[in-house]
This record gives sequence, C-alpha cells and structure tokens, in this order.
Amino acid sequence: MTAALQLQDKGDLQRFLAEHYEKELLRLVVVGSVDDGKSTLIGRLLYECNGLFEDQVAAVKRASAGEEIDFSLFTDGLRAEREQGITIDVAYRYFSTRRRKVIVADTPGHLQYTRNMATGASTADAAVILVDARLGILAQTRRHAYIASLLGIPYLAVSINKMDLLDFDPAVFERLSTEFNAFASTLGFEQVRYFPISARAGDNITLPSARTPWHDGETLLGWLESLPHQRRLDGAPFRFPVQYVLRPNLDYRGFAGQIASGTVRVGDEVVVFPSKRRTHIAAIDTFEGSLGEASAPSSVTLRLADEVDVSRGDLIAHVEKAPVALQYLEAMLVWFGEERLDTSRRYLVKHTSKYVPAHVEQVLWRKDLEALSEVPAESLSLNDIGKVRLVCKRPLICDPYQENRKTGAFIVVDPLTNDTVAAGMILGAAGEEGDQQARSLISAEERRERLGQSGAVILLTGTPEVQTLAPRLERALFDLGRHVVTVRGDAENALALAEAGLLAILYTPVPQARLGLRDQLRGAGVPWLELDPSHELERQVKQILDAQETRS
Repeated sequence: MTAALQLQDKGDLQRFLAEHYEKELLRLVVVGSVDDGKSTLIGRLLYECNGLFEDQVAAVKRASAGEEIDFSLFTDGLRAEREQGITIDVAYRYFSTRRRKVIVADTPGHLQYTRNMATGASTADAAVILVDARLGILAQTRRHAYIASLLGIPYLAVSINKMDLLDFDPAVFERLSTEFNAFASTLGFEQVRYFPISARAGDNITLPSARTPWHDGETLLGWLESLPHQRRLDGAPFRFPVQYVLRPNLDYRGFAGQIASGTVRVGDEVVVFPSKRRTHIAAIDTFEGSLGEASAPSSVTLRLADEVDVSRGDLIAHVEKAPVALQYLEAMLVWFGEERLDTSRRYLVKHTSKYVPAHVEQVLWRKDLEALSEVPAESLSLNDIGKVRLVCKRPLICDPYQENRKTGAFIVVDPLTNDTVAAGMILGAAGEEGDQQARSLISAEERRERLGQSGAVILLTGTPEVQTLAPRLERALFDLGRHVVTVRGDAENALALAEAGLLAILYTPVPQARLGLRDQLRGAGVPWLELDPSHELERQVKQILDAQETRS
C-alpha cells in the first residue's frame, strides 16, 4: 500500500500533496542489450519504492512461475513481450522516494527496436545501462551508450547485472568496468558510476549488499537521489514555437504553444522568426487566467503589442538572445527507416512545430561502434548513426543541440509513407562548401517576363483516373500557350520545374501519398494549387488560369 493510501484525514492528504509537489523530478531511462535485465530492475525499483498498486502486485505474483516474483512482469505489459521475454515498446513508469519523483522509461534492447530506445532516451536526465556480467560489453551496449551521449544525457550508471551467477567475483566487475570506461571516456558524460547488482535478488539496488564487501556501499537508488536537480531550461534563452493562432473574435489575437525553453514576462521585447519583426509581449494567457511571467515547459497563449504576421511554425524569442537561421547545416542522424537513406530524395524535417522539405546532401561519415571509428559512407541503414550535411528548403530557426535540446532536435519523415525515418541533432552551420552553393543568376521576374507566366505546381491525387487526366490537362494548357509538363509522384522535380517558370502537373494515384506531397509543397515557398479530379477538365483549366491571373 502506498503512503498516500495510509493518510488518515484531509489535512494529512494536503500535506502529502504539498510535499510531493515540492519534490525534485528526475527523468530516467534504462537501456542495455536483450536479456540484460532492464525490466526486472525497473520492476524491483517500483516494488521496493511502493510504486505499485496492491492489485498489480497480486496479479504478478499469480503470473510468476514459482515462489519468487517475476519483476519484469510489472513493465512488460504487451502479450508479445511476455511470450518472448523481451521488451518491444517503451514503457513509462513512475515512483517516488523521500527526496524526489522519478519518471523511468524501460526501453527495448533488441537491435530491431533501437528507434524505440532513442525515443525513450530523448527526454532523460540520467541513464542506467545494464551489462550482463556473463556476456560482457556487447555491440548493442556500445550503441545504446553512444546514443545516450548523443542525446545529451549527462549522468550514466553502469550496472553490472547477474553478478549472483558469478558469485559476485570482484575481478569480473573490475574487468568489465575498465573495459566500459575506456569506451565511455570518449563520449563526454559528466559522470559515470559503476554498480555490481543482481536485479533478480535485489543486491545494491535500494539496499547495500552483504555479498559485495569490496564495493563502496553506494546503491543505485542512492546514486539517483544524489544527482543534481533535473536540467531545467529556465536559464536557457526564451524559445516559443507557435503551434496555433487563436482568433475567437475581432478583439483577440493570440499565439498558442508550449514554451520550449527559458522564461518570458509581460513587457519583454521579442523578435518573431523568420520575419525578424520586433514587438513586445502584451499578455500571457492561460486557461486559469493571465500571468505576469511563464517558464518552460508551460503551455500558454502570447498576445503581442503590435499587429505582426505570425503563423504556425514561426518562433518567438528574446531579441538579445536570438536563435540562428540555418538552411545548410551539419547534424547527427540516428537512422530508423527500413529503407536506406537516399541522398537523391527529398524528405520532410519536422523541427519544433513546422515541417520543412529537405534533403541529405552528403553523408560525412558513419560511426563504427566496434572500432569506435568514423568510417566513410554514402548512405545510412537501419540503426546506423552518422554525421550528415543537410540542406533545407527554408531555414530552420534553431540552436545547436548541445545548447538547447528542444530547438536543436528534429525528426526526418518520409513524405510518401509518413514514417519517421530518423532522429537528428543539429551540430551547427555547414562549412564553406554548404554556404557556397550554386545560385541561379536568373530571377523569377526575368523568367516570368520571358515565359509570360508564373511557375506553379498543380497537384492531382487520389484516384487512378489522374493517370489519364494529367496528360489531358497538360494538352489543354499547352494548346492555350502555357509552358507545362507532367511529373508523377516526385515533388522535388515538380518544385524545380516550377521554380524554372513552368507549370508542373504533379500527380499520383496513391491516396496515401497526398498528405506527404502537400507537406512538401507547403514548405517550399512555390505557388501550388490542388485540383479536384472529379471536376470537369474545363473547370480545372479555368482554376489554373484564374490562379495565374491572380499571381500576375
């Protein structure tokens, strides 16, 4: 029974809630290879820290084979997880101690689910990595430690598990600690601690073990409680990605979103990106009422003193500590996609609250986790980690990941399938090669004057009929003197043709591709028009000509 259930009266409950609210919060991720004992360790922490309900404990006792509790059953909730004895999805659990509250992520160890592990580690303040004392340091152990360091986790506990199966031999513990330390010393962790444990028996987890007199006596839970307060972003520069524009009436115009980092106050001078218009904060509104100031990670609505054009995807920041706008940048990628990275394709980068079309210009190197070396590579495959040069259609308003995890991170989306294929961490601007890309010497105005039209993309999707409709529409526009071409399913080529002044009819009979193509067109800054394939040909031609007339 938890402490909350033992309270006798309303006053006790209020005091308990007040004390609980004041406790420091730690976000913890537990990682490691398959069968290293991650779920068992978390289950024991939950059990011994009263983080479980009585019915949960009773159910696991019934499900456990034998007299001992199978602690892994507290976290492996999916049927497939229990059948195979592995963790597939990220499981988030919660427990509290006298000093702090802990949100813990139990992540998969299987190579196939490395993407899930990276997801669970992306918000963590500390990590526990388990090593099976019998098997030693594995390639997956190195991969998880490297990803944890990439994601900026400063504190790492290396728990040498299943020491009871080796009679708690100190020589084994010393050998594995030395081997791991040689690897971890290159990764930039602020602190790495080593613990000889048995997750099944409970040695050195919440209480010191009498079976390890050669250990200094510190427990894993004691280490977690001793860590500095979670890394708050209160002192970081103010960053506010706009998620939604609120306009309930003519007298109110607010910009809703979650504060990514820092603190904002009424009266602060701010700048809106990408327009770089300056203004002041007129009000900070919430559901409960107006505030004088707000800090990350609060969700608020900001009202500005001036009428500034602000849309979803824009970012509001303080003038004196502005972010950078990068169109050519270098980043680290953890590749999640089943298909290899294709440098000839355009992807979508989701950064804060906006999507931007982009492509990987070059893979600079791939990390070899066995040799700890950077090897040349032309692409990245599933679970590869590498450094790339990324070219975005529009600049990202960002910070380097090491300075701000919120505005320095992004994901890469395949626009045709909407699958997330990579997670990225921004390192900074690309070198001179990226800054000196070839620029066209012909302006859009010159092309318009020469061709007598503005370039645009005409989108036709969703039905098999578009395969015959697109050529008919092209013929009709060509007969009217328009410079027009058809492109099947390739938004990047269609955009390039539109930028050259042509009308590019972009079509695909695949309904699932519609959203991805729309996202690419929205972020490209090129005029585009989506037609209804069910309309008559003459009506579609009229729509295109009317749009052309409006633009001219």
